[in-house]
Amino acid sequence: MHPSGVRTKKSAGGLVADEPLWLRVLLIGAAYAVIGLLILVPVAYVFVQAFAEGWQGYVKNLWHDPDTRHSIFLTLTVAPLAVLLNTVFGLAAAWTITRFKFPGRTLLVTLLDVPFAISPVVVGLMFVLLFGMQGYLGPSLRQMGIKVIFAWPGLLLATTFVTLPFVARELIPLMESLGSEEEVAAVSLGASPWQLFWRITLPNIKWGLVYGIIQCHARAIGEFGAVYVVSGRIAGETDTMPLRVEKLFQEYNNPGSFAVASLLTLMALVTLAGKYMLERYIAQQMAATRENTES
Repeated sequence: MHPSGVRTKKSAGGLVADEPLWLRVLLIGAAYAVIGLLILVPVAYVFVQAFAEGWQGYVKNLWHDPDTRHSIFLTLTVAPLAVLLNTVFGLAAAWTITRFKFPGRTLLVTLLDVPFAISPVVVGLMFVLLFGMQGYLGPSLRQMGIKVIFAWPGLLLATTFVTLPFVARELIPLMESLGSEEEVAAVSLGASPWQLFWRITLPNIKWGLVYGIIQCHARAIGEFGAVYVVSGRIAGETDTMPLRVEKLFQEYNNPGSFAVASLLTLMALVTLAGKYMLERYIAQQMAATRENTES
């Protein structure tokens, strides 16, 4: 009997709930039905509609429209920059929180979750009130010739904010579990800060870092709410791919809208495939390590 009260039996894979066959079939079938209805069918429909005019029509909708081309370029520029900034910030935040004890440490950890709690639309409005022409910092920035709102810096700020926690939140528990013994030993042997990072810290956290980057990138390419507010939705200037999908749909250009949506979906699926392969690789490495330890 399992401590939770559920009857279990031992199998090659471990403990398996000894439930009736009909119940297991019902639960598994319900899970597949929900996934198929809410995920697989919509994804398949996006690609069916995207290729409704054939391959030539698909390429035409994506490449022959200059505004759509610019939205693709803008997304492929803003998203990697946001990921890069959050990677640097996540490493610094995780190092600070896990390696130092200071007043306000718990508050800092809590504040990392603020982007998860605030609506992206509110985030966009906040940046408009701060950096807009009538905002708190707007007049000063205008005198310096710097334009943030309704320009790509605003898109970068908004995207960076909403994706801020992913890398840090992935690294903090990992670095806490690893501890600092190896780093302390390296310092006692005379390692410089860069040697400490590249030869001790980074090899230990590399897979967690990559996983956080994948999550951050997946969120960045699909950001809509905050970018919608700060961009001004200027065609050919500040429209990202999600904004372009919405604009084409409002213009009743369904083939073009679904073509851009399919490209976004493909990018998300590639990111998901990378996440899956990373998880499998880590599992294989852990299994190999266990076998070497036991032998």
